[in-house]
Amino acid sequence: MKSIQRNARLAGVLYLVITVFAVVAHMYIPSTLIVPGDAAATVENITQSEMLFRVGSVGSELIILLSELVLAILLYVLLKPVNKTLSLIAAVSRLIMTTIHGFNLINYFFILTLVSGAGFLSGFGAGQINSLVMLFLEAHSYGFTIGIAFLTIHVLLLGYLIIKSGYFPKILGILFLIAGLGYVIDSFSLLLLPGYTTTPIYIAIPIAISEIAFPLWLLIKGVNKEKWQEWNKQTA
Repeated sequence: MKSIQRNARLAGVLYLVITVFAVVAHMYIPSTLIVPGDAAATVENITQSEMLFRVGSVGSELIILLSELVLAILLYVLLKPVNKTLSLIAAVSRLIMTTIHGFNLINYFFILTLVSGAGFLSGFGAGQINSLVMLFLEAHSYGFTIGIAFLTIHVLLLGYLIIKSGYFPKILGILFLIAGLGYVIDSFSLLLLPGYTTTPIYIAIPIAISEIAFPLWLLIKGVNKEKWQEWNKQTA
């Protein structure tokens, strides 16, 4: 029981770590350095603030990815007594997302190479480099969304398993089911509908609430001891 409570609290910590660094990588850095519709200004910002881009975007993404690997396994351990197969599917889908996001980082390194002023780039004009930087920024955005499309499986199954478990409040599971539907609508719309470019607030809020409420519960309460032991007896 002590071991599973430690796992629950570690999962809560990792969730919050991911949330903090995601705000930096996906909100603060883009809003600071990227100027929509102005490739020259964007390239100038990244060139002048290269270390901020490296640490804020690349560094934060790496911390997120490493945390995601451990979190996926911890959530599998926490929920496998409820349904081992579904818990495994949930873990694998989150790991697939993490893998896609890992490969997606190559777009940022392409950008850093383009703004580095390396000699082998002398064949490119300033306008061409600016256009390529924007291309790789756009490619990164699409790559991120493709990864989130796989996360939808994880979130929906997580909601179901939490509801069924009894050792977490059912409201947390309901929040994840709502968030999962939001992820489905948002990711598929971003990928398939040309005019859909921004996540609506009514989708973003349930996702944010679920992603904050669950880790806080893990940190403060952990799992319900009696319910956890009941499931372990059934699966022993």
